[in-house]
Amino acid sequence: MIKREILKMNYKIKNYMEDAVREKVMSYLKKSNSCSCERCVLDIMALALNELPAKYYVTEIGELFIKTSELASQYNVDLEVAVLKAIALVKANPRH
Repeated sequence: MIKREILKMNYKIKNYMEDAVREKVMSYLKKSNSCSCERCVLDIMALALNELPAKYYVTEIGELFIKTSELASQYNVDLEVAVLKAIALVKANPRH
């Protein structure tokens, strides 16, 4: 009976890194002279996400816990490096 009640709840699993990478990509694309078409943005995001650890959450509390780890300087460095490398790669080899 408990399992059925749990299945009825409308939970979703989310990778926080997708939002963090998207935000960083859009920020850097505005500053750079890179293509910002949908294909290039998604290629950049895919490359960057493959270099970063996934940070999944289900609840708002889980999201807040992950966001607190954002304050770590190494997190920001890793995120920026992955995004910048991905932008350079896609800029050199666009697939649109």
